[in-house]
Amino acid sequence: MARLQVRGIYVRFGGVTALQDVDVDAPAGAVTGLIGPNGAGKTTLFNVITGLQRPQAGTVLLDGDDITSLPPHRRARLGIARTFQRLDVFGSLTVRENILVAAEIRRRWSRDGINTRRVTDEVMTEVGLRPLSRERCDTLPLGLARLVEVGRALATQPSLLLLDEPSSGLDEEETDDLAGLLERLAQRDLAVLLVEHDIDMVMSVCETIHVLDFGQILAAGSPPEILRDPAVRAAYLGSGGTRDRETASAST
Repeated sequence: MARLQVRGIYVRFGGVTALQDVDVDAPAGAVTGLIGPNGAGKTTLFNVITGLQRPQAGTVLLDGDDITSLPPHRRARLGIARTFQRLDVFGSLTVRENILVAAEIRRRWSRDGINTRRVTDEVMTEVGLRPLSRERCDTLPLGLARLVEVGRALATQPSLLLLDEPSSGLDEEETDDLAGLLERLAQRDLAVLLVEHDIDMVMSVCETIHVLDFGQILAAGSPPEILRDPAVRAAYLGSGGTRDRETASAST
């Protein structure tokens, strides 16, 4: 059983159907990709999974339990964490303080007595932010600020991590480091659902990729299967194959 199971999700905004009969699985121990053209509905689906958007139909299951009616804070306490397409960090706080806040919040509701300072230091080391621990987040380049957001999500010790374009603003070396981080997280039995514009990265780290187009799942399969799918190539990847990093975009 996949850790996350999304079944038959419908979302409509007035007369516009944003998602139609969407099914997505994200198993533990793997990075699962979610790609598609601009406006395909990827961020809307993230909002449904985290409880920020109520669907008109469909269910969201976490470890087999129906969480469709639960509010966002209850889902977070069950182990769901996310980052956002639009950067969302505490700009006036340092890198360390941003991550420490998340660890402290988790300790408050979990009551498991974790050492939040130790957790914060471990997360900063894992994400590669230890040298920047005292820097205010509003002074960081966009790419590094996004890594702070990833670190803050990890500080809640989630079982399901939703990442919305985490490599935006990163250079090639930083993107490779992020890919390595995602692979390590998957090896620790974390389920990762990745929305990403960098197709090379998606193809290298994801075991399974779901392709959204006009709010519907166009295809789902392994990276080679997705690359060979003529409908995907026509709708998103282009008839000649994958696009360059500068032109590929999977944002919603």
